[in-house]
Amino acid sequence: MITTSLEDIHPPVKIDPEKVKRLREERVLSQRDLAKRARISQGTVWRIENGFAEVHPRTIRRLAAALDVEPGELMIREVR
Repeated sequence: MITTSLEDIHPPVKIDPEKVKRLREERVLSQRDLAKRARISQGTVWRIENGFAEVHPRTIRRLAAALDVEPGELMIREVR
């Protein structure tokens, strides 16, 4: 029997916490305002901005839409 977790299908993604916070502040949004726009909890916004969260791709899409940017702009780019 093969079992697949949600993480196998959509693994968490590293997000740039400073960029999320900077974009939020540039738009004069509180964490609560951003959470409402992105349909996520204010606690999730706090954890992301403070670097305590790897984020599901769906959450990145929601944040990007709420901040009016492309999802890729919020992700950390790994340098090889």
